Amino acid sequence: MQARHTPAPPPARTTRIWSRILLSGLFLWVATVLVTFVTGNTNLVPTIVLLGSFLVPVTFVAWAYERAHGDNVTVELLFSAFVTAGVLGVLGASLLERLLLRPSPAMFIGLGAIEEGAKVAALVFVARHMTHRTPRDGLVLGATAGFGFAAFESAGYALNALVSEQGLNLLALVETEILRGLLTPLGHGLWTAIIGCVLFAASAGRRWRVTLGVLATFVGVSLLHALWDAAHGIAVRVTMVLTSLPWQERELRAGQLPELTSAQAHMIALMDWAGLALVSVAGVLWLLWLWSRCPRNGHPAGSRGGAQPQRGAREADRPDGDAGING
Repeated sequence: MQARHTPAPPPARTTRIWSRILLSGLFLWVATVLVTFVTGNTNLVPTIVLLGSFLVPVTFVAWAYERAHGDNVTVELLFSAFVTAGVLGVLGASLLERLLLRPSPAMFIGLGAIEEGAKVAALVFVARHMTHRTPRDGLVLGATAGFGFAAFESAGYALNALVSEQGLNLLALVETEILRGLLTPLGHGLWTAIIGCVLFAASAGRRWRVTLGVLATFVGVSLLHALWDAAHGIAVRVTMVLTSLPWQERELRAGQLPELTSAQAHMIALMDWAGLALVSVAGVLWLLWLWSRCPRNGHPAGSRGGAQPQRGAREADRPDGDAGING
């Protein structure tokens, strides 16, 4: 009797790569910082800047890819979105901000719209050859483009913090990278993931479609970005309105920035962080709502894969993608 051949099961997909990236990268960054402080070897500064600026963005891209990627998102496309879209977004935003923005109370609104628009344009350029798009593809690629933007931007901030009038300030560099690393997951990657998800939901085929839902999402994301950037200025203004002393008001009327009391400085810091927290919560809740309505493996949320193949196929082929996302 001939033995029946049982095919070997496919290898299990490796997961939790993001945790290995985070732990190994964090170890290397800390080791480089310590060696640099001990030896004073400035040749190690670029290593600190690169590791500190790219560690958190790359970690979150790996985390998102493990949980949300589909057949349409390849590693090559992911790499292109991170590097190409990240660099193009930074370059486009820098040029437009220089040409269009002037110091004014509305400057942060323009800043948010320009940077989000530059990232979306770069995302569309990277994904231009995709023949089929799903909302989850847009979420992952949008987050990747946003994190690429954040990584290159953080490298610039780190270098600016490093150079001071007294020479190289390694402590300021380390503090800047720690702060931006902690805030990165709640900024560029989050906002571009939201607009990417909605844009890809409206553009399931080869043709890009800008619907009212896409425009409304872009406006909302740009406002979140603007509020994030303006949080410190808003905190200063509110604190001065509520607690300013007579001599401070005289200096403000004269166009001078008065010295703050200790209580005012603490109040500004508290309100600044509270503002960032509120913007972050709004963005995270928005993304979670979109995630709950994203199709899984080509089937809208609520359907069961092959249980209703004809219905799933029809809805996956609809021009508007997931109507619950696109509106």
